[in-house]
Amino acid sequence: MRLKSQYVFVIGVAALVVLYFVVRGLFGGGHTANPAQAKATPAANAAPAVQVKLVPESVREYDVVLRGRTQATRTVQVKSETAGLVAATPVLQGTVVRQGAVLCRLSVDARQATLDQAKANYKSAQLQQQAAAELSRKGYRSPTQVLAAQAALDSAQASVRQAEIALRQVEIRAPFTGVFDHRDAEVGTYLSPGQSCGVMIELNPLLIVGDVPETDAAKLHVGEPAVATLVDGQKLQGRIRYVARDADPATRTYHLEIIVPNGQLAVRSGLSADVRVAAGQGPAHLVPVSALVLDAAGRQGLRYVTADERVAFAPVTVLEQTPQGAWVKGLAGSTRIITVGQSYVAEGQKVRVAAAL
Repeated sequence: MRLKSQYVFVIGVAALVVLYFVVRGLFGGGHTANPAQAKATPAANAAPAVQVKLVPESVREYDVVLRGRTQATRTVQVKSETAGLVAATPVLQGTVVRQGAVLCRLSVDARQATLDQAKANYKSAQLQQQAAAELSRKGYRSPTQVLAAQAALDSAQASVRQAEIALRQVEIRAPFTGVFDHRDAEVGTYLSPGQSCGVMIELNPLLIVGDVPETDAAKLHVGEPAVATLVDGQKLQGRIRYVARDADPATRTYHLEIIVPNGQLAVRSGLSADVRVAAGQGPAHLVPVSALVLDAAGRQGLRYVTADERVAFAPVTVLEQTPQGAWVKGLAGSTRIITVGQSYVAEGQKVRVAAAL
């Protein structure tokens, strides 16, 4: 069967088109088709540009900084040693009192009469002992009778002391100089032994307490100076009194106590404070805060440029933030840290330093 002439023409044109593209591909027919792409290839492969800042190494005091609060040195519930009705509360709560001041006074009841009776019995026993001793010298009393009279005298004397103590116990007194912070019993309240008259707190000296991370606990020692800044800007100077040896199992931190003078009792318990404790000195660098980055492992640090123009990463610890920048430790010597472009390069990558500031 013979093909029609028009079919032969169409097949021939198609064959010529296919042949054209095959020959064009084989002999570089596309060489001049994409000149822009040929020019863009070197630019795409060029090292990225970054800006750096040469940061010199300095010697700086290392401080351990933590959040703390003021706390009374002692907080004591002043409790009754005997039973009775509260007859008087001569001290208002919130008042500064001296050691020995009466906070609550119980009703005397029969305690005074008991003391008077004990004193009378003591005088009687004293006379009987003297008479027994005199008769013994004359031979009218045996040594056993003299000893019995002496025993009765000693018992009467003990009864007097017991009655005196019972009478003194009606006055519930401040165990130390401080603030009578809260009264728990009013006039007419019946107190049993062990029930509270009120709460005393000691504010001089005062404690600043806080919790130290396990990374800093070994740097702190008893007796070292410390400074606490209160929320109103007031600064308190003191010394470390206690650093715990056992960490809190929940937070893995160590309890810290700093003792500071508070002679006028002007500083209250429970105020927030920023605590700074000197922990030696060592190398540090002042860097822009914006230069700090996180690596793939989540560590805070700085990217810098090495001598062969490659990117490196150094984990750092921020010692202090100031208006001029952040003081960090973890770098060695003068370092060219990347200040622009640090988030777009990776460790080991070749870079071009666009400007050295």
